[in-house]
Amino acid sequence: MKYRKLGRTELEVSEIGLGTWALGSNIYGQVEQDAPDRLIKGAIADGINFFDTAPLYGTSEEDGRSETILGKGLGSDRDKVLISTKFGRTSSNAMPGRFYAKEARLSCEASLRRLHRESIDLLFFHSPFSESEIHEDVWEELAKLRDEGKIRYIGHSVSMYQDTAEMSARWMRERRIDVIQVVLSPFNREANPLIKTAVSCDCGVVARECLANGFLSGAITPTTVFPEGSLNAKYSRDEICERISYADKLAEIIMGGTISTLPQAAYRWILDQPGVSLALSGAKNYQELQDPVSASNSCSIDLVSLELMEAMHEQDFGAA
Repeated sequence: MKYRKLGRTELEVSEIGLGTWALGSNIYGQVEQDAPDRLIKGAIADGINFFDTAPLYGTSEEDGRSETILGKGLGSDRDKVLISTKFGRTSSNAMPGRFYAKEARLSCEASLRRLHRESIDLLFFHSPFSESEIHEDVWEELAKLRDEGKIRYIGHSVSMYQDTAEMSARWMRERRIDVIQVVLSPFNREANPLIKTAVSCDCGVVARECLANGFLSGAITPTTVFPEGSLNAKYSRDEICERISYADKLAEIIMGGTISTLPQAAYRWILDQPGVSLALSGAKNYQELQDPVSASNSCSIDLVSLELMEAMHEQDFGAA
């Protein structure tokens, strides 16, 4: 595993991090009972030192279930790794977002209890939908939490990109936040302008949804049926087939040499993007973690393949 500096922070992060949404809910499908413990311990053994979680990653009956699972799974290693979590949404009360002082403190302190930690390395705003959701008192409270040692750095986990990208860019320029978390994959590139802003502001960039919600995993076929309420249920059968076709063409272009699978290629492409600090894996078990881990040690994608990728992306999706 290789490591990078997370923007201007003092944090040295593994190129691959573990996102834990799947461990606290069935958002990506059923997780076997003992899989989280094996996955977390295997991630540490493979050199992963960055774990991402949130109070939203749970059930309607149990907020922050993934935080609880992560805290237990890390055991005595919990203070040897870096943990990011979020505030503003919980699994029992996801909407509307609550980005104000009281919620920031209550959420942070609840996360610390579930994680069995005294400090959170990175606290993200959890996907505000608009600037109108942000209460000005939240900044003073976050500063207090930082002064108390309960958080170290502040970030913005970006969703509703078109509505919140400018807000995020301004926060970076004003040095209100230290890190952004964005959707990024060979499919999804709308965050590229915001990543360039992060580079100019020396902010860290955490990439998520790196396999395009599974379409770059190789596991989705033209006959796959997504459960109602899952992330991919929104796609029509034609759209599913189009995305699979695009993934197949990507595989033909970039697999080869030290890159032997499509997921590995997707993570390598992300790690090659200027400004990216780390890429999150949403693995449900240790086996699914192997491709992203191997991407950290793979050679960068060659220039000819990159040019072919860009030409294909522009043809299929328009200019990035």
